[in-house]
Amino acid sequence: MTELEKKKRPEFRNINVLEGLPHRLPIGGYVSILHRISGMLMFVLLPFVIWMLDTSLSSEFSFAKFKSVFTEGCGFIPGWFITLVALAIIWAYLHHLMAGLRHLFMDMNHNLVSKSFAKSSAITVLTLSIGLTVILGAKLFGLY
Repeated sequence: MTELEKKKRPEFRNINVLEGLPHRLPIGGYVSILHRISGMLMFVLLPFVIWMLDTSLSSEFSFAKFKSVFTEGCGFIPGWFITLVALAIIWAYLHHLMAGLRHLFMDMNHNLVSKSFAKSSAITVLTLSIGLTVILGAKLFGLY
């Protein structure tokens, strides 16, 4: 037996890949993943956005119908669900815009980017997108 055969090589088995995931991924990674999810959400819900725009701008009657959909619902879909979908669109647009601006800034200023800046800007993006979504969601749900 040769020396290579005697030496046992270590085995790396990634059976539980998701077990240590929260400890391995930095906050910027979560912002990046949410940026992709928000882009996909905006793409998938684009027909709903076009319907909302068309219905709200066609006439006074269609605008009244549009407003009633958010309270009474549409067919078998309850109004609160349509309001939550609208809230999801609001979050997707806000998060995608802010994370996109963050990525553009980091791409343009490579020499200014550090780990601490990446972390603080990711926290800023999450805080602003969620905070503005809560404010606009309160308006959407009629709290002010």
